[in-house]
Amino acid sequence: MSQDLHRSVLLREAVDALVVDPDGFYIDGTFGRGGHSALVLERLGPAGHLLAVDKDPQAIEFARERFAGEPRFDIWHGSFADMDQAAASHMGQVSGILLDLGVSSPQLDQAERGFSFMQDGPLDMRMDTSRGISAAEWVNTESEAELARVFKEYGEERFARRMAGAIVRRRAEKPFARTLDLAEVVKAANPAWEKGKHPSTRVFQAIRIHVNGELDDLQGALKKSLALLKPGGRLVVISFHSLEDRIVKRFIREQEKGPQLPRGLPVMDSQIHRTLRSVGKAVKAESQEVGENVRSRSAVMRIAERLG
Repeated sequence: MSQDLHRSVLLREAVDALVVDPDGFYIDGTFGRGGHSALVLERLGPAGHLLAVDKDPQAIEFARERFAGEPRFDIWHGSFADMDQAAASHMGQVSGILLDLGVSSPQLDQAERGFSFMQDGPLDMRMDTSRGISAAEWVNTESEAELARVFKEYGEERFARRMAGAIVRRRAEKPFARTLDLAEVVKAANPAWEKGKHPSTRVFQAIRIHVNGELDDLQGALKKSLALLKPGGRLVVISFHSLEDRIVKRFIREQEKGPQLPRGLPVMDSQIHRTLRSVGKAVKAESQEVGENVRSRSAVMRIAERLG
């Protein structure tokens, strides 16, 4: 398989934050096309090891070819929400976990994957094409109220009800099967376009998040990272929209504060069990990177360290 054009966002910043021990065990929860994994392996010593995870069968195939013969590397097909299964023998021993959220460039750029409203392709949007329901199945069968809820919650689309109604009316005449067909219906139902943004952007984002269970997977992975990471181990998460970043920010803040105890309880601060500490401020791509890769402009990276 040839190398797909894909730029890993915040590449050096993420790996600098992640690799605290060259001989440690690391997890790249979203392999993609291996940009972060390749740099992690460069930083590891002979005793270090990297476990990469990805939902996408194409990414798994690519990883096996790209790192064939690399004894410090393993690839696992599945969601990072289940990375504890893949790393069961390393519970409490992981030196770092990297989660680079969102969709990879190859997924967006391949029309046949059905993620893009700019290219015509089958309306699929599944990251893991071997399981689950496609975007077409969901759009053609879900209730109008549920369509509207997903568009509003996951796409933050203010015209969610209007767009859901337009979809339901059209599918009664002809079910949706292609990306551009759906994009045109959503576009026609959007009365106020945002400058510089395609009128279907938020709806396509919402469908993709829902079909792939992205936010549920993220919450699951964050919780499981606590059992996987050893004291001093790093959690590095790169988000690409506000829904993801809010979840990550809230999770780190709650773990920093520790359990919320009743007021007046005679407990000393030193007795409160805190599991994470935030490392530095949120990191964003510098202007040079944004100029070279427009998809990095919305990226926000947060770093936390596991406490003992």
